[in-house]
Amino acid sequence: MSTPVSAHSTPPHPGLTRHGWMMMICCVPMLVIAIVLVATGLAGVGFIFGAVMCTAMMAMMMRMMSGNENKQ
Repeated sequence: MSTPVSAHSTPPHPGLTRHGWMMMICCVPMLVIAIVLVATGLAGVGFIFGAVMCTAMMAMMMRMMSGNENKQ
């Protein structure tokens, strides 16, 4: 028999979960495209700033959500 897993158990390490890391990896193409557009002169440096801030916001949201999923 298998041991039942509690729905309220905490993860072994706080922070980003596997889903959170996958969402962060999905931000990589946006960052690459922003760098290419700035390097070719089609966009300004502010475009990279926007892409980095979007990635940072995604990281904060994923970190906050991973902490709240076990607190019900």
